[in-house]
Amino acid sequence: MNVKITKPSKEIKTFRSLPASKSLANRSLIIRALCEESFKIKNLSNSDDTQVLNVALKNLSNPIIDIGAAGTAMRFLTALLSITPGERILTGSERMKQRPINELVNILNVLGAKIDYVEKEGYPPLKITGSKLNAKDISIKGNVSSQYTSALLMIAPYLEGVFNLTIIDKILSKDYIRMTIKLMEEFGAKVEWTGNKINVGKGSYQPKEIIIEGDWSAASYWFEIVSLSKNAMIELTGLKKESLQGDSVLPELFKTLGVDSAFTNFGIRIKNSATLCEFFEYDFTDCPDLAQTLAVTLIAKKIPFKLTGLDNLSIKETDRIKALVVEFQKLGVNIQAESNHTLLWKGGEEIMVPENHFVETYKDHRMALAFTPLSLVTKELVIKDPNVVTKSYPDYWSNLEEVGFGINYF
Repeated sequence: MNVKITKPSKEIKTFRSLPASKSLANRSLIIRALCEESFKIKNLSNSDDTQVLNVALKNLSNPIIDIGAAGTAMRFLTALLSITPGERILTGSERMKQRPINELVNILNVLGAKIDYVEKEGYPPLKITGSKLNAKDISIKGNVSSQYTSALLMIAPYLEGVFNLTIIDKILSKDYIRMTIKLMEEFGAKVEWTGNKINVGKGSYQPKEIIIEGDWSAASYWFEIVSLSKNAMIELTGLKKESLQGDSVLPELFKTLGVDSAFTNFGIRIKNSATLCEFFEYDFTDCPDLAQTLAVTLIAKKIPFKLTGLDNLSIKETDRIKALVVEFQKLGVNIQAESNHTLLWKGGEEIMVPENHFVETYKDHRMALAFTPLSLVTKELVIKDPNVVTKSYPDYWSNLEEVGFGINYF
């Protein structure tokens, strides 16, 4: 199935309720699973990733746990199952079987875990036999997925002894690690983070009700829409100014890209302002999920750019750097990828949509989400495999339709 998007014929003035943060929801679910007493998680994300993890945690007695394309669930469950009694096979989609997990598995096995590879060495599926693990002084590379670090930290209070983790080299997605630690501390864990060293004392989580805030990643597509519109004003509810999410940097990123932001009692109000940026440069190390949104926005606004800190985009749902390069080449725009962590565009090229052009999504929700607002410039656009957005933003298409976009499936 495909979807044809046409730009609205009227100004966009609306209130939007965003999906809950799946990053906060997924971490809260793991903490609840470890807690001796259950607690309420209000406003749980309805994203595929969160729902898959929630179902898996309710069915830990199953001998085979299939988490599909949910990368967070794969990393978090690998750690959780390593200390949960019983033997299970943890598997996922074909793409998941191509995403390396050896760094996490190696560390867990050093701590005493019993994890074996069922098919290809270093990749899922995994055979995990739960057992008691002993805390040790260990190190992890900072330039691999931050979810490995978060997975280890969340189980750390339940290890025997004090858990000392040293992060080597550049730390990617640091704000996601910070989010994990803040949540752990809210539930009673004792964590110290100094420089590149993190220490977690033995203990247990204490139950408390939590309300999941709105998803700043999902908000990015509405910032993009306002930036590419005229006279648009949108109030996004459920967002917090003092947020644990690294993507809350959005107001700063879009300040010179035609979006004025003001926090309200319910969230944030965004509206059009003058575009002041002539060249855009930013390091996305702490917010890599925003890179696609910014790349599309900048090209649509004809603003040259240099985007850095994209080190781990190649191991996401797809190789996101390659996907951006290929899809824009089809539109007559040549962006350059350097050393797999930088994207450059010199500008001066016009977007030309060929007849019967389809934007490939590569089974990556953020490709569909980020490219769709481009229809405001091209007037219409066709996106392949639109259901891929359910991974993080299930109501995206209906939300767009409600504000005036034409959404036609075929």
